[in-house]
Amino acid sequence: MGTGYVGLVAGACLAETGNDVVCADIDAEKIAKLQQNDIPIYEPGLETLVRRNQDEGRLRFTTDVGAAVETSDVVFIAVGTPPGEDGSADLQHVLDVARTIGRHLTRPIVVVTKSTVPVETAEKVRRTIEAETDTPFYLCSNPEFLKEGNAVEDFMKPDRVVIGVDSDEARDVMGRLYQPFVRTGNPVLFMDIASAEVTKYAANAMLASRISFMNQVAQFCELVGADIESVRHGIATDSRIGPAFLFPGPGYGGSCFPKDVKALIRSGKDRGMDFDLLQAVEDVNARQKRVLFAKLRAVLAADLPSATVAVWGLAFKAETDDMRESPAIPLIEALLDAGATVRAHDPKAEQSARELFDDRIYYASDPYDAVTGADALVIVTEWLIYRNPDFERMLSLMRRPLIIDGRNLFDPSRMRTLGIEHHGIGRAS
Repeated sequence: MGTGYVGLVAGACLAETGNDVVCADIDAEKIAKLQQNDIPIYEPGLETLVRRNQDEGRLRFTTDVGAAVETSDVVFIAVGTPPGEDGSADLQHVLDVARTIGRHLTRPIVVVTKSTVPVETAEKVRRTIEAETDTPFYLCSNPEFLKEGNAVEDFMKPDRVVIGVDSDEARDVMGRLYQPFVRTGNPVLFMDIASAEVTKYAANAMLASRISFMNQVAQFCELVGADIESVRHGIATDSRIGPAFLFPGPGYGGSCFPKDVKALIRSGKDRGMDFDLLQAVEDVNARQKRVLFAKLRAVLAADLPSATVAVWGLAFKAETDDMRESPAIPLIEALLDAGATVRAHDPKAEQSARELFDDRIYYASDPYDAVTGADALVIVTEWLIYRNPDFERMLSLMRRPLIIDGRNLFDPSRMRTLGIEHHGIGRAS
């Protein structure tokens, strides 16, 4: 139920292992496109899975959500839970699906909350379904841990599968469903439903905390003349810490970290607890999203209103077209407010950017088109195509050899040799 990011990836991957899967959604236009293998999101490997499993009859798409419930043994709730104004997760769509399930329940099935939801949501789902039917059902929580840009691989070869259950029946069905994905020995972790719900938020909050921590350490490095890359290597080799999510940058974005940190803070407040640490994580991230513009403004000063600025990367991370909470958004808005001209490039997120900025910026056909006539280049997203460009060609195209390197892609000493003014995150200029 739901053909967004999570529902579509889960449905295609479950079909790939031999299950008969129906992806149901009330968005008729989206379903019509999916039936023609027109995928609404960019995710490596997903289109191939959808096309193959539709062709071979294991995967189909429908707007008849009632019939989808009536013919299924397992129903995954995979609809959006957008943040409300107070940061809490909006459960309207989840509970709407629960009501639909209740109205079309004709035999015992397993109902799985796959959407990222606050603790105790499963109980709300249970009560909502029970209000519509006397037919028994089994409930479980199965949070997703998919990284955008690597979601298919994450689903097919998970680090672990977390499943919250309160019945042997649900445990048996979910264990068999996920068995093909853990043949190499990675664990299926069964636990109570509340613990599964908390696990999802705790994991994302931990990763967000590491990012904000490194961004603040990077700021300190700039103040004392240290190099954040040396510091990163120094702590990443500690086996207690490890290297993941220790790269400084322009702040985290996307559909998960910002929303989930806010929701966990809100859930704590609802229970009389202040999540002081996570509030600090969120505050640091909000400030970090302004760092790239601040660095550029400090260098260009009075020339900024008449400047042409190239932006490499619009998506919040590489290998996705998702611009939700992307650091590129506040950067571009600040540049436009300052009167600058923006020439932007992204391999996949141009359409998403057009929906946000319309014709207020120039959409470059390639990275070199973006830097043509530019007084500065700002790197926002770490796409591979940006990692080893032709610097001589760039120098011939740019009006001023200035790079604000928001992902620390380039070596500062090499930039000095080339005659490029380079400002990274937590590195000496």
